[in-house]
Amino acid sequence: MDVRVEPDADAAAVTAAALIGRRLREAVRRRGVASVAFSGGATPIPMLADLAAQDLPWASITALQVDERVAPDGHVDRNIGLLDVLPLRPRQVLAMPVTAARLDDAARRYARLLPDSIDVVHLGIGDDGHTASWPPGDDVVESDLLVDVCGTFNGRVRMTLTPRAVNAARARIALVVGASKAPAVRGWLDRDSNLPVVHVRRTGTIVVLDRAAAGG
Repeated sequence: MDVRVEPDADAAAVTAAALIGRRLREAVRRRGVASVAFSGGATPIPMLADLAAQDLPWASITALQVDERVAPDGHVDRNIGLLDVLPLRPRQVLAMPVTAARLDDAARRYARLLPDSIDVVHLGIGDDGHTASWPPGDDVVESDLLVDVCGTFNGRVRMTLTPRAVNAARARIALVVGASKAPAVRGWLDRDSNLPVVHVRRTGTIVVLDRAAAGG
């Protein structure tokens, strides 16, 4: 696992955006198309803004979601709105169908939209060591599916890519900032089996930290 430490959160966001952009350019150059899956939350907002400003072959890029809260369209809890900043047409953004009546069936439909290997998956880490929507103690990390539904987590049921899908990606880039994340980061690096994030494949994963998240 490649760990990079930047002096502050802004610098970490710029580095993560540059890494994602580089992999998307390479994918389009090699195969003509590229795919990227983004996690939600507040941390990626500056990263997404920086990525949106890059000169990328946007017409050849498809954006997916790593996870999404089960909430109505337009609800403040939804993550999909974070991707509005990207210069993509609506058909290039594949939103998780979390308003479907049958979530298990909807998760399987979303799985069929995934490429065999997503070019780059963006991840974060919670204070409790979760990533994607893999809550501590939830058996979603053992799912044989590519997309599944976890139990209620911080007030919401969620749809999520599973470790099987995340680890099949060509690259994983985790952006982690803030001192509150430092214990979870240390646990991940030390392979603490109680943390959901340890289910992320280490080979092909880059972790971008600010100094606070690195424990410094």
